[in-house]
Amino acid sequence: MAELRTIARPYAEALFELAQGDNRLAPWSEALANLAAIAHNEDVAALIGNPNLPAEDLAKAIIDIAGDSVDDKGANLVRLLSENGRLTVLPEIAAQFEDLKAKAEDRVDVEVTSAVELSDEQQQQLTKSLKNRLKREITLSCVTDPELIGGLVVRAGDLVIDGSLRASLARMQQTLAH
Repeated sequence: MAELRTIARPYAEALFELAQGDNRLAPWSEALANLAAIAHNEDVAALIGNPNLPAEDLAKAIIDIAGDSVDDKGANLVRLLSENGRLTVLPEIAAQFEDLKAKAEDRVDVEVTSAVELSDEQQQQLTKSLKNRLKREITLSCVTDPELIGGLVVRAGDLVIDGSLRASLARMQQTLAH
């Protein structure tokens, strides 16, 4: 089966064009996030995997769960995905839509993983440095992982900067092993 990213891409791009044309990026972003959460739910995932459940019944159930968070176009998306057996790609469609939205807004979501919690000042300095380097607005989210031992791992789209002590030790170990 094709990779989820490959399957999701045309849907995400089409939805992005539709949302941008209607000047409704934020509402579509919210609707896709809700639909992705619904599709990711354990109980709903079991329904999606049930071959005895007709596609239109499955679509109706998801639309009902989503309630007011999806409009008619969102409901049509759910029906289309259900008919094509593609409801499992909703989380990936939502993620790719968010990437396209961030790019259009000249913004990048950056996840920083550190061994210890970063202070507000450190976060501000890091945001400023990344803004200068990437030439975009930065939305920073911070996560702690004590297994890093020290340093940071920065993820901004496809860019990964691993300045963790754990990675440095692994590189040193690999160098010494050869």
